[in-house]
Amino acid sequence: MLFSKLATGVLFSIVGAQKLIEHDKLAASGLRNLEQYIKRNGVPSPGTCTMYNVAVRKEWSMLSKAERRNYIEAIQCIHSKPALTPAAVASGAKSRYDDFVVTHVLQTYSVHGTANFLTWHRYYIWAYEQLLRDECGYKGYLPYYNWAWWYENPGKSPLFDGSDTSISNGGTFVPGRNSTCIPSVEAGCPIVLPPGEGGGCVTGPLANWTVSLGPIQTHAEGIKPNPQADGLGYNPRCLNRDVSKEAAYSSRDEVITALIEDSNDVLTFQNRMQGDFANGYLGVHSAGHYTINGDAGSDFFNSPSDPAFYFHHAQVDRTFWIWQNQDIENRKDQVMGTITFLDQPPSRNGTVDDVLTLGPMFRDTFADITIADALSTVGGPFCYVYE
Repeated sequence: MLFSKLATGVLFSIVGAQKLIEHDKLAASGLRNLEQYIKRNGVPSPGTCTMYNVAVRKEWSMLSKAERRNYIEAIQCIHSKPALTPAAVASGAKSRYDDFVVTHVLQTYSVHGTANFLTWHRYYIWAYEQLLRDECGYKGYLPYYNWAWWYENPGKSPLFDGSDTSISNGGTFVPGRNSTCIPSVEAGCPIVLPPGEGGGCVTGPLANWTVSLGPIQTHAEGIKPNPQADGLGYNPRCLNRDVSKEAAYSSRDEVITALIEDSNDVLTFQNRMQGDFANGYLGVHSAGHYTINGDAGSDFFNSPSDPAFYFHHAQVDRTFWIWQNQDIENRKDQVMGTITFLDQPPSRNGTVDDVLTLGPMFRDTFADITIADALSTVGGPFCYVYE
């Protein structure tokens, strides 16, 4: 069947490009599990998604140069389209791309450290993918950045090498910078990351990219403050990165594999993925953000201002998808956690009926859905798998 052939092809592709690593083996076996589950039970959305029309999301390095250029042109296109966000909501939103940033900023505390963290972000990046395809001529599907393939030197990866088929480099080197304290000095700096290899504006295809919003909670140095207290005023500046090997080390293969294999329920999985800063554990989600680093990359709220966000969160979604596919019957409906950030203030548990929204500026294009709709990548509005 199609999925079995795809899984075999994945392994051969990976062997050709990288050494075969454990979490990729789990991805391939999970894909076979998904095929067998669908053969027995059908797809969650009959008539919408089948094993024969399913989209396949691939690692950036596995795309052809023409496909990468098509993607780069599409994100430049969406960045050139006028925003739909009303000025009364965010006066700094200038592009359709900024609309996505605004909805992430406004919902940050209700979609992180919560029961809907994984499903909300699944819907969010899928909507971004659809807009690239529907409004900006992108012919492919959302690519991901496999943290483990490049953890030893992320700045040399095809995503960040600064070539004309990258999304620019890891930032121009700025000497004399301080280490990053995570989560804060007030918390005693349980995690300290030394400066990365950049710190300044990027060069390459996105050298002229304008970041319009924030900062709100950035760890980057020397960034001019936003004219509004909420960070949603207009604050134009270059795209800044500080790609970090030290952060990338916390998203190597053994960490991803342990996350998948040692998490028996989704609460353990999502909490471990997001990190345990108080005990010095970065987690692959935070490690990916701090690998990008810089102005937007390290900003809890404003991180989608860097297009690298979507590659990172596609790998977050892929890791969740791999975990789900290891035991589909028992994991397909799991929702755990509360509806407030780290349960502060204490709140009720999330349920499959909770609504996922992208906000009023997207409601005409992407209707509100429920967590139940977003629990399968071949159900609800979705029809995709990962290599």
